[in-house]
Amino acid sequence: MTDEKFPHKVGWVGTGRMGFALASRLLDAGVDLWVWNRTRSKAEPLAEKGAKVVDSPAELAGRDIVFTMVAGPEDVLEVTFGETGVLAGDTRPQIIVDSTTIDPNTSQELTRRAAEVGTAVLAAPVSGNPKVVKSGKLTSVVSGRRDAWETARPYIELFGRRATYVGEGDEARLVKICHNLMLGVVAQSMAEITLLAEAAGVSRYDFLEFLNDSVMGSTFTRYKAPALANLDFHVTFTPELLRKDVELGLSAGRNFGVPMPLTSVARDLVQTLIGNGYTDQDFSTLLLLQAKASGIELKPENVEVSDGL
Repeated sequence: MTDEKFPHKVGWVGTGRMGFALASRLLDAGVDLWVWNRTRSKAEPLAEKGAKVVDSPAELAGRDIVFTMVAGPEDVLEVTFGETGVLAGDTRPQIIVDSTTIDPNTSQELTRRAAEVGTAVLAAPVSGNPKVVKSGKLTSVVSGRRDAWETARPYIELFGRRATYVGEGDEARLVKICHNLMLGVVAQSMAEITLLAEAAGVSRYDFLEFLNDSVMGSTFTRYKAPALANLDFHVTFTPELLRKDVELGLSAGRNFGVPMPLTSVARDLVQTLIGNGYTDQDFSTLLLLQAKASGIELKPENVEVSDGL
């Protein structure tokens, strides 16, 4: 029986941490969803929510809309135009919605090749992580053919709080890169000012409580407050992933003739973070790098801090 609100047959490629969380939201809303993941066991729990788990991306070709959220550019092209890709056969979905962070050249190649076989591509990067998804506060930015956006919109809006449509081309890719550039700049700023307050005898917790209640507080500063106060740097976004996005942003700045001095400094600091071995922790370990440069020995404050979610 077709759901009047969600009448399309939907496919999902890539059920990593974020993909699993977002696919779950579609299933919770009653969407008819088939899923594929390279490691099948990571997708199988979705069957308990009503998904059909398939053995290859090609089995999703008969779906109306297929979402892709995979590791990177090569993976996107593999699951779409590879030997067992969604677009490799004679039957193809109307729309591909890609939420992978990829470079402009790959994005343009995907859109061009898909158009040649009659499939529209929407770029739909998201802002958040699985905890943000669970809280219902995830946001996404979308670009591509407007008619495809209007068709896929009800499904994309299930991701979280809001989806913003920004144009008929690749604009969403650049918007997400701009967003991630701000992550690096703001994280470094938070590290500097938090340590300055601590050097003057103010606890990190007290300073961050004030900051988050002020006009300068934001969802991001609140979300990072527990990490900075308690030195809990479990991964939400690694320094290496941030470096990749910063490099893409600086490249875009050169292409468009936009000077980006703060971003350039942030890139160097993230590179220094990686060089000091902080590769398997969250990028908010910028605080530890700043403490080392300041001669300050940090200790967890072991306080209960709300992350705002």
